[in-house]
Amino acid sequence: MTTDGGNRWGTVARCGPLRHIPVLLPEVLAALQPRGGAHYIDGTFGGGGYTRAILEAADCRVTALDRDPQAIRDGQCMADALPGRLQLVQACFGDLADGIPELGDELFDGVVLDIGVSSMHLDQAERGFSFQADGPLDMRMGAEGGIDWGGRPSAADLVNTLEAGPLADIIYQLGEERRSRQIASAIVRAREAGPIERTVQLANIVARAYGRPPKDGRHPATRTFQALRIAVNDELGELGRGLEGAERVLKPGGRLVVVTFHSLEDRVVKRFFTERAGRMGGGSRHRPELNQFDPQTFRNVNQRPLTPGNEEIAANPRARSAKLRFGERTEEPSRPIAPQSLGIPDVDLG
Repeated sequence: MTTDGGNRWGTVARCGPLRHIPVLLPEVLAALQPRGGAHYIDGTFGGGGYTRAILEAADCRVTALDRDPQAIRDGQCMADALPGRLQLVQACFGDLADGIPELGDELFDGVVLDIGVSSMHLDQAERGFSFQADGPLDMRMGAEGGIDWGGRPSAADLVNTLEAGPLADIIYQLGEERRSRQIASAIVRAREAGPIERTVQLANIVARAYGRPPKDGRHPATRTFQALRIAVNDELGELGRGLEGAERVLKPGGRLVVVTFHSLEDRVVKRFFTERAGRMGGGSRHRPELNQFDPQTFRNVNQRPLTPGNEEIAANPRARSAKLRFGERTEEPSRPIAPQSLGIPDVDLG
């Protein structure tokens, strides 16, 4: 389809935040293989970039999920321009594991997941995700007007209430920050003078505790902010449930396509596909009797992730760490998967 202003695609092209740049878009479409008459789930609607591209690629339908009510409102003009082809649902993609009422019992031809924080969240200082612009220390993806409809604590709740030990565990396990205990102790000391409520306030505390800046040029607070965001939104737990749920709602031959942005996410996705493709066992060629594989629920899994090229990274620096993994559903029945088998840390939020 064309995207000129003389048809409905012209209207759709103007919907949603214009700053949103879908990462690895050609690779996502090649992995998903949209076709006419099919029905897909975009589990992380965000700015609607993947949804828009899927609907342009084929005369198909998309059900798009997002936990953020603002994302659903922003995408409504796209749904209005394409009646019967796009359904927007405010829900976490992790709810696929337990069932989302709007989906019924339907099986789908594909699921695409773009994991982590969106550019819109980072660019909105009032959401409290970024240390580069001052805002309330919130970080809840489902929050609106200071209220989180999922009932989860904010980042401010964590840094102002957790003891140094549990706080250090979060920063280390979810941020892979080697100076986690040093940073946690500095946070606990700083809050004695008053609550830590602003993003720049926390970033400055972490920077002072860090001392010499990291050699890779990152801001000293990068990993601490990542850890708090993942903890606040239960992002790794959500990912594990979402992968299990996607397996449950896919038709045989349906595709699951997942884009991740840091090593913790990619590790979970890699372990899921490795286990589901029947390549994980405890034995070897010398002890084959220890290899006890469950039925293969996915095939055609790419063992090496797809990554952005230099041209895409130059145009969109936030794409530099992205990795894409995908697989095709078999006819084997879905089955539960334990979080520990995916390497998801069990952190204490108090």
